[in-house]
Amino acid sequence: MKSRTVVICSHNAKKARELTALLPGWEVLTLADFPPFPQPEEDASTFADNAAIKAAGSSKNIPHLCLADDSGLCVDALGGQPGVHSARFAGRHGDDAANNQKLLEMLHGVAREKRTAHFACVVAAALRGEILHTAEGRCDGWIASAPAGDGGFGYDPLFIPDDQPDAAFFSDGKTFAQMSADIKNRISHRAHAMRKMVVWLQSHHSEMSLLEK
Repeated sequence: MKSRTVVICSHNAKKARELTALLPGWEVLTLADFPPFPQPEEDASTFADNAAIKAAGSSKNIPHLCLADDSGLCVDALGGQPGVHSARFAGRHGDDAANNQKLLEMLHGVAREKRTAHFACVVAAALRGEILHTAEGRCDGWIASAPAGDGGFGYDPLFIPDDQPDAAFFSDGKTFAQMSADIKNRISHRAHAMRKMVVWLQSHHSEMSLLEK
C-alpha cells in the first residue's frame, strides 16, 4: 500500500464518501476494508471524547493511521439537543427519518428566529491505540419547518447553513440536502474540521510513515 494511507473509522458509507473527498492525494480505506472487530461503545458526553474512543479503539486493530469523527446537531431552543445523541435521538441508531420527525415535533410552534442551531464535528487521529491529534469544526445555521432535498444524510434535509454560496433562488437558503456535494464540502462542520486535520497530516506525514513501520 501507499505510505499516504489513512483509514476512515466508519461503516456509514455516505459519511466515508464525504471524508474521502476531503482527503485528496491520500489512499483512503474504511472499516469495510478490514476483517470485522468489536467496536468500542461511544458512551462519552462530548464529541471529542467519542471521536477519540472510535479512533483509538480502531487503531488497535488496524496497522495504519485511523481517523474517526463524531458529529451532531445542537439546537439552541432545545438546550443543545440532540448533541452527542444525534444519531439515536429518536431511539434507534441511524434512523434518520425518525430523528428528523422528532426534531420537527419538538420545534413545533417555535418561531424562525429561535430555531438557530449548529453542526459540530471533531475528528481524531490515532495510531496503535494512541490519540495523536484532534481537530474541530462548526457550521452555524437554523432548522427549517419541513424537510427539503434528497442529498446528504442525517439532519441535512432540515439544516439551513448561514453560509450560502449558491442560494440566490432560495428565499430562505438551501438545506444541506439541497446542496451539491462540492458545496457542502466547502462549508460543512466536517469540512472545517477535516481541513484542519489535513494541514496536520501534511506536516506530520514523514513522522506517520515512520510510526507505521
